[in-house]
Amino acid sequence: MQTETDGIRAVLPAKWRSLDGIVGVHWDAEGHAGASGYYLSPDPRIMFFFNDVSGHIQVADRRGEVEHGERGLARAIYVPAGVPMWTRFTRRHRFSHLDLHLHHDRLMRYVAPVIGTSAARTALKKPMELHDPGPLTSLANLVVDELSTHVRHPAFAENLIGSIVTGLLDLQGDDANCKASGGRLTQAQLNRLSAFFANCGGRRLSVAEMADVVGLSESWFGTVFRQTTGKTPLQWQLSRRIDLASKLLTETTLSIAAISAQLGFTDQAHMTKVFRGVTGDTPAAWRRKPHSD
Repeated sequence: MQTETDGIRAVLPAKWRSLDGIVGVHWDAEGHAGASGYYLSPDPRIMFFFNDVSGHIQVADRRGEVEHGERGLARAIYVPAGVPMWTRFTRRHRFSHLDLHLHHDRLMRYVAPVIGTSAARTALKKPMELHDPGPLTSLANLVVDELSTHVRHPAFAENLIGSIVTGLLDLQGDDANCKASGGRLTQAQLNRLSAFFANCGGRRLSVAEMADVVGLSESWFGTVFRQTTGKTPLQWQLSRRIDLASKLLTETTLSIAAISAQLGFTDQAHMTKVFRGVTGDTPAAWRRKPHSD
């Protein structure tokens, strides 16, 4: 992390602890009037202040704006990776704050299961500020205790931090939009899913893969997919695979065994059974029948 400060000093030794993909640091510090700081981290970062700082410290996203008092520093801040931050003290002020440096992959493990991978990536790029963190303050205090005591298993601190993450970030992603629209997939989402399935050559996709393509959590995806299509995700895939098999039987000279393997069926007998159940014909009989263009 790149840090440049002028007129800011620690007044107590820092407490810190390294966790799974997270480094937590608690600082008590003081800055005099006119003190300034510049911060740029290659990893996402959460800053949590335990006393009000908005009337004493100004913050800006661009150099120069902070000189004009762009906005007061919020109590809880999420700063995405690679986003710079400038601060300036308008008067002397002592403050206590928790710094959480999080690896991108660790954040994704907190957020993606909740809203889906696509929406999670979007959420991690959006800065967040809370002037009134509410119950997150209690969680942050518990994290500070864990930085110095090391009594409990690290998983306890990691789960506390996960709750802070989900409480601070904007997780109103595609799941929320889908719920607001009556719990149905949009045509754009269906088109993305159809294109992805086609580009994968008709292989069987997991429900998690399908949910990721349309930016939904896996649990919510299964519900809205059936409401939209009238089929489960696997039934929809099976129908698409049989459609592809029909096209390959008609338009290519590939053997039935080769088509079965390409589309992910266990073997030719498996495809024959499924194909006949859907179309009423065996693949061989389908291939012999005349088909209009």
